[in-house]
Amino acid sequence: INLGLERILKLLDCVCNPQNQLQVIHVAGTNGKGSTAKTISEILISSGYKTGLYTSPHLIKINERIQINSLSITDRQLNNLDKKYSDISKKYKLTYFEYITALAFIYFVKNKVDIVILETGLGGRFDATNIVTPLVSVITSIGFDHTEVLGNAIKKIAFEKAGIIKENVPVVCGNMQKEAVTEIKKIAKEKQISRFSYFNL
Repeated sequence: INLGLERILKLLDCVCNPQNQLQVIHVAGTNGKGSTAKTISEILISSGYKTGLYTSPHLIKINERIQINSLSITDRQLNNLDKKYSDISKKYKLTYFEYITALAFIYFVKNKVDIVILETGLGGRFDATNIVTPLVSVITSIGFDHTEVLGNAIKKIAFEKAGIIKENVPVVCGNMQKEAVTEIKKIAKEKQISRFSYFNL
């Protein structure tokens, strides 16, 4: 783990910043972010949208992380991308997760998806996925995870996860502790967000 956005941005800048060409729903959280991302993806597919889905980790094959309309990227497609961009990745010393994330952006643009559901890997603020300005930011839950990186207090973890919040972009939150909601609302207010939805299920 080597959190930061500089390396992936350098690579993507070399290929015309595909992340800026995509419509994205960004999903973070301690638990439930993968299932939430998948559910949103299936709803959009059913509605007729060509939908990209980026999740992690994979269960069997890395291909599972990058999908379009529930179909994983093929070995051939992934290998072709790797051959084309591995040298740039090595030049800028991208981590494994950063590199796969960059390839996903390139793949989604190449295949002209209508929308991408993007799941964070770890945290939010310095996660490699946090280089987009999404249509909506989703934070599913806040709990103790990766405390050695994100901190050992709910408020601190909420602050890191809420790093995906962008100015004037709506935020949707799942059920979480009052302390976490307070921190997220504070950040949303700082980002001048007028649409904040909290589901206390």
